[in-house]
Amino acid sequence: MITVLFFLFLTIFVLIVAAASIRIISPYQKGVVERLGRYHRTAQPGLTLIVPIFDRMIKVDMREQVVDVPPQEVITKDNVVVTVDAIVFYEATDPVKLVYNVADFFGAATKLAQTNLRNVIGEMELDQALTSREIINARLREVLDDATDKWGTRIVRVEIKRIDPPADVTQAMHQQMKAEREKRANILAAEGTRQARILEAEGVRQSTILKAEGEAEAIRRVAEAQRFKFQTEAEGQAEAISSIYTAIREANPDDKLIAIQYLEALKAVADGQASKIYLPYEASGILGALAGIGGIFQDSRNEAASAEG
Repeated sequence: MITVLFFLFLTIFVLIVAAASIRIISPYQKGVVERLGRYHRTAQPGLTLIVPIFDRMIKVDMREQVVDVPPQEVITKDNVVVTVDAIVFYEATDPVKLVYNVADFFGAATKLAQTNLRNVIGEMELDQALTSREIINARLREVLDDATDKWGTRIVRVEIKRIDPPADVTQAMHQQMKAEREKRANILAAEGTRQARILEAEGVRQSTILKAEGEAEAIRRVAEAQRFKFQTEAEGQAEAISSIYTAIREANPDDKLIAIQYLEALKAVADGQASKIYLPYEASGILGALAGIGGIFQDSRNEAASAEG
């Protein structure tokens, strides 16, 4: 019975020791093993064994962590008090340094971030601080990364959450922005009106030029048509005169035919409203021809009368 109890006690002891010796480390962790109060080794993720009572293991989270920097009042270079807060993202690079070189990393990182944030913004004026967040983030990250390197961490990035000036300064800034926007709106409206007038004048000018060109083209075409008409009429008259002249020359007219044509012309001249008709001096020759024609008609009548008798 005593032997059974001994073996049972021994088995329980072994199980307890085995349970105390086994440690499981997650993939995002590393273990710092101490033996008798001194650093012994760094355990990697997975199953690891330690010596109970003699060894102690501290697990260190290697994932990216966040430090929320509380809001604080900062005085800018132009003596404006602003409220600033930020967020610091870091990750552990050396678990041994993180365990042994700093007692409270979160508290130390918070105070360090507040101090350097006050220094960085204190070197800037208000307008520069409000418009230079990327510059502030970069400078603060560089300062914090250098300071926390001995703590076995790396500052991944720093983000400024807000920069709030006082209420009266904010109101003045809003009024300034409103005035600036109204100024730009008036400038744009004036520029638009000016551009519209320029375009309108350009349109009127272009329209006037096109109208003048159209009128000039119309006048040119009318003149061309009149010239063509006159040329055609002149050519027709010339051709008619030439035909008449040729016909007269081929007919070999005598004074009697000319006298008859002259009488027909006088008939056309007398068929008007004039009460007097002036005959040219050359009409005496024509009248002599008429007398000859009358004699011919008289001889014709006498011959006709003798024939009847």
